[in-house]
Amino acid sequence: MTADVIDEATGAGEAPAADKIRAMRERINEIDQAIIDLWLERASLSQEVGKTRMASGGTRLVLAREREIIEHFRNALGPDGTQVALLLLRSGRGPL
Repeated sequence: MTADVIDEATGAGEAPAADKIRAMRERINEIDQAIIDLWLERASLSQEVGKTRMASGGTRLVLAREREIIEHFRNALGPDGTQVALLLLRSGRGPL
């Protein structure tokens, strides 16, 4: 492969770069699957927490806990962490 021939799947102009990109994308795919699996597990656990809390006469939500989670994600990921936390919270409790 020469620099004027672009690998369509990777966008690379050289074979070694295309191979490296393929390897990195394979790892990205593995990470993505782990994130999906953990997201689903977290949502399930969060739903169980809510059911257990309400069955015991407690409240549907604990806003202090939600603020703690949002702050944790914001500190770890910056401004985008807030959005990630809000999505995680919504997936665990459903829409308000």
